[in-house]
Amino acid sequence: MTDLKELQLLIEEAVNKLSFPNHPAELYEPISYILSIGGKRLRPALLLMACDLFGGDVKAAVPPALAIEVFHNFTLMHDDIMDNAPLRRGKTTVHERWNPNVAILSGDAMLVEAYKLLMQIDNSILRPALILFNQMGSAVCEGQQIDMQFEQRDNVSLEEYLDMIRLKTAVLLGCALEIGALAGGANKANAELLYTFGERLGIAFQLQDDILDVYGDPEKFGKQVGGDIIANKKTWLLIKALELAGERERAELDKWLLAKTFDVAEKVKAVTAIYDGLGIRQLAAEAMQAFATEAYQALEQIKVETERKQQLRYFADNLLNREK
Repeated sequence: MTDLKELQLLIEEAVNKLSFPNHPAELYEPISYILSIGGKRLRPALLLMACDLFGGDVKAAVPPALAIEVFHNFTLMHDDIMDNAPLRRGKTTVHERWNPNVAILSGDAMLVEAYKLLMQIDNSILRPALILFNQMGSAVCEGQQIDMQFEQRDNVSLEEYLDMIRLKTAVLLGCALEIGALAGGANKANAELLYTFGERLGIAFQLQDDILDVYGDPEKFGKQVGGDIIANKKTWLLIKALELAGERERAELDKWLLAKTFDVAEKVKAVTAIYDGLGIRQLAAEAMQAFATEAYQALEQIKVETERKQQLRYFADNLLNREK
């Protein structure tokens, strides 16, 4: 079995070899730019890991893995416009470096490039791979739209939130793994189990991110701790706190949620104190662990030798025990 770092390196080399037309420069240069500013390449590496799990040709699976990476970066390019974000991975975002219209059109071109890469998969699995990719693409857009709608709503249920992160984040992991499984020659049952592993892991990953945003070590987390609290973002922690809050806690939460001007550190401290009083961190950790358990159970059911599944289990362990 090839380990994760080797697969990430393989993807990085393949990304660096991608070439796009020189003209018109403002259409293609932003694509090369956003792909060049890094990222962990985890999603495409997962596709290769799934292919390897079933004894497939990892190098032959590089094009569909690149399709996943290009698609992922296309969504980031458009997300940055919607969020009016100035930075992506510490570098100027495409819409800031060029302009929003360039970023929209370059993002559209990236989506086309992702399909070109996916089309290089073996013809015997092209149709199911395209179906998976299309379902995933629609789901990610649905998740983003629902997330934006949440910003305008006062009440969001935990069930709605979990479905939103499933669509926006988790289905891409599931899709990468299932396409990789198909490329490796897996049967339908094993491929679908691997999708479930990825989807459940993706939800657990996002819940871990919600926890780290409030309780992470600022030195390790890599971004401002408490950013979700400052932005009134409807995360699992806030939704659960609103659900459990008594009259006093609810009044305090509402005060901070409605405040137009506030001291950032004071707001983060006050809301975190409410979370602490309600035991929100522990409850969120338990919810995360429940989804992680479902992921591991799906992996366990896949009918290949246990030792061949070790890399995926190791990947999941590291993802869910990270500090950033």
